[in-house]
Amino acid sequence: MKKRKPQKTAAGANPLWGGHYAKGPAAIMAAINASIDFDQRLYAHDIKISKAHAAMLAATGIITKSDERILQGGLDRVLREIETGKFKFSYALEDIHMNIETRLAELVGKTSGRLHTARSRNEVTADLRLWLRDTIDNLQTGLRDLQKALLGQAERHAATLMPGFTHLQPAQPVTFGHHMLAYVEMLGRDRARFADCRKRINESPLGAAALAGTSFPIDRAMTAKALGFDRPMENSIDAVSSRDFALEFLADAAICGMHLSRLAEEIVIWSSPGFGFVKLSEAFTTGSSIMPQKRNPDAAELVRAKSGRLLGAFNALFVVMKGLALAYGKDMQEDKEPVFDAADTLLLSLAAMTGMMRDMKVNKPALERALKDGFITATDLADWLARKLDMPFREAHRATGRIVRLAEKKKCALDALSLKELRSIEPRITKDVFSVLDPAKAARSRTSFGGTAPSLVKKAVRKAKKRHNI
Repeated sequence: MKKRKPQKTAAGANPLWGGHYAKGPAAIMAAINASIDFDQRLYAHDIKISKAHAAMLAATGIITKSDERILQGGLDRVLREIETGKFKFSYALEDIHMNIETRLAELVGKTSGRLHTARSRNEVTADLRLWLRDTIDNLQTGLRDLQKALLGQAERHAATLMPGFTHLQPAQPVTFGHHMLAYVEMLGRDRARFADCRKRINESPLGAAALAGTSFPIDRAMTAKALGFDRPMENSIDAVSSRDFALEFLADAAICGMHLSRLAEEIVIWSSPGFGFVKLSEAFTTGSSIMPQKRNPDAAELVRAKSGRLLGAFNALFVVMKGLALAYGKDMQEDKEPVFDAADTLLLSLAAMTGMMRDMKVNKPALERALKDGFITATDLADWLARKLDMPFREAHRATGRIVRLAEKKKCALDALSLKELRSIEPRITKDVFSVLDPAKAARSRTSFGGTAPSLVKKAVRKAKKRHNI
C-alpha cells in the first residue's frame, strides 16, 4: 500500500476533525482508528457514490453546475490514479472516504469541500451495500458453475448405482446421479437466499447524513436511482445504524459454506482407499512430504475447514452489533473485515469445489462392491412383504429382520438365500421376491416424485438445468 502524508492544519491537527482539535492523535489511536488497510477495496464504489451525490447537489441547486464539473473531473482523476497504482493511501486519513476527499482537495482546491455538503461519513454503509451487491452477483455465478459441474456428474451417472447411507451405514441403493442432485438443490436454495439478501441490501442510506437527515433540499430518490438502488431507506437513524444486511449476507455465506463442507467431507471419505468411490485429479490433491504413495484431498479438506471461518465471520459481527444503542458507533467499522473475508473465502471455496467436481472420476467397480455390504435391499424386502402378502409393515419389518439375521449367519447376501430358506421365515414368500432383492431393480422401483430411479434422475437433471438457468 502506497502511503501519503496527510494534510495538516497550521496547528498540526488532522484536517478530518476541523478546528476543534489542536493536536493530532496518538500513534496508537491512529492505528486502531484507521480502516484504510481493508476498506480501500471500496474505492470504486465510494467514488461512484460521490459522483452521484455531486450530480444531485447540482440538480437541486445546492452547488453550481460549474462546481459539479470540477468535482466530477477530479473524482475521475482520483479513480484513474487508484486503478493505475499511482494513488498513495494514508493511515492518518483513516478510511477510503477521507483518502479520496483529501486527494480531491489537492487536485481541485477549495471546491472539493462542497462535495461533503448534506453528507456524513456515517453514510459510508452505502459503499458496503454497493460492494455486497456486486459480490452477490459474483457468488451467483460461482454457485451456478458448481451446480453445472454437479449436474454434469449427475447426467453421466444417472444409472450408476451406489449405496445410500444413513448414519454413514449402508441403507438403500441409490444412483450416484441422484446423490449429486441433492447438492444441486442445496446450492439452489443458497442462490435463492443470496437473491433475497440482495433485495434487502439494495436500499440507499444516502441522505441520512449523520443520523437525522439534512436541512438541505436534497433528492434522495435521485441518488438512489443513479446508483441502481430500489429506493431510499425510510428512516435516517436506521440508515446509518443498521448492519443486518451484512449479517444476513454472512448468515447466507455460512449456510452455503456448511453445504460445501458436507460435500467436501464426502469427497474426503469417498476418495479414501477404504471406500475408493471416487478419484480426484492431481490438480486438487497434494502429495506427502515423507510418504511418496499419498494423494491427499487437501482442497476438499480446506473447503471443509473454511466453513468455520464463514461461521466465525457471522459470529464476530453479530457480537459487535448485539449491544449497540442507536445510531452510529465506531464499533460498526468492524463490519467490513468479516464481510470481506467471508466473501473471499466463499468465492475461493466455490471455485475449488467446482474444479474438483469437474475433474472427479467415479469408480464404478468400487461402488458395485459396496452394494454387496449391509443387506442394502432389506427395506425393499419389507415393502414386498407388506405389498404382496398384505402384511402390516411392522410385521413385515420383523420378518425381514429375521431373514437378515439368517443371511448374516450364512455370511451371504439376501439374494443368495434360497427360496426354501426364505420360506423358513415366512412360508408365503414366492419366487417373485427375488425381483426386489437385486439393487438395480430396487433402485428402478423408486419412482415416487424425487426418487432415485434412473429414469427420474435423467428427467430431474433436465428439469434442474431449466429451473436453475444452467
